[in-house]
Amino acid sequence: MPLNLFGNKFSPKKTPPRRAQSLSNISLDADQAREEFGPNIGPVKLRLGGNEVQFENGMWIQETGGGGGASHKEVMKLRKENQQVSEENNLLKLKIDILLDMLAEASAVSHYHETELKQMRAQVGKKR
Repeated sequence: MPLNLFGNKFSPKKTPPRRAQSLSNISLDADQAREEFGPNIGPVKLRLGGNEVQFENGMWIQETGGGGGASHKEVMKLRKENQQVSEENNLLKLKIDILLDMLAEASAVSHYHETELKQMRAQVGKKR
């Protein structure tokens, strides 16, 4: 009885070694090759159904709004402007509070001087 029941027909044949060929038949100089195949690939953009998104800082950010909404950049610009207006509003409220305090102080000083003046006139009137 033969030990090799199936023979060598299931043994894979060795493939012949491949010849080393260029991966690209484009002949570029060093600057063009660095620009084309270098590490600076720029932002990754994707367009789906009229919406364009860009991959920035680990997040997909919508560039153009196809659904009638504002783009992410417009929203960020409006949020920044809203923040600036809010800070300006807080500053103006603080200035108004300071001016009201100064007015109250000036009124109190004026009232004090008026009462002192009335008392002095009353004393001068008694001496005459």
